[in-house]
Amino acid sequence: MKQNYLECGKIINIHGFRGTVKLESWCDSPDILAGLESVYFLQKDGTYQPCRVLHASAFRQFVLMDLDGIDSEEKANALRQTVIYAAREDLPLEDGDHFIVDLIGLDVRHSDTGELLGKLIRVNTNTATDMYVVRTETGDYLVPAVPAFVTHVDVEDAVYIRPIPGLLDGGAENV
Repeated sequence: MKQNYLECGKIINIHGFRGTVKLESWCDSPDILAGLESVYFLQKDGTYQPCRVLHASAFRQFVLMDLDGIDSEEKANALRQTVIYAAREDLPLEDGDHFIVDLIGLDVRHSDTGELLGKLIRVNTNTATDMYVVRTETGDYLVPAVPAFVTHVDVEDAVYIRPIPGLLDGGAENV
């Protein structure tokens, strides 16, 4: 089941003394986070509380944001280390792109044979290209998320890859 609210950043600091918060953006670009009209806070009862964004701007890889009701240094400080969420429908998604959260847990299958190779357990995004971490019977392996290896992604079914010899066997270095 797809999640309606997706993690999109974390409040890491305050900016000034009027309640502006500094966020670490987890979106493809800080501009995406800065462009949201509302963000959401996960409550203890599992619900999501909306909060209107009054003003936001991208600042390097961060976002400076003024939130409705957060108008003092004390209120902003109380939000440090808080993860913020966005409604799925508020986040842009190009054709052929997928939210990482929808990929985690998918089967990984061989493109040519349909053979089950493993499960996608994580996506590393801190490299030049995204790397899928695939858990197999022999360990965890990195698969570059590029068309040369990943031929098709169906978020309702599986990630289909065409591995080269050694990519998913004992010859590959475990992650």
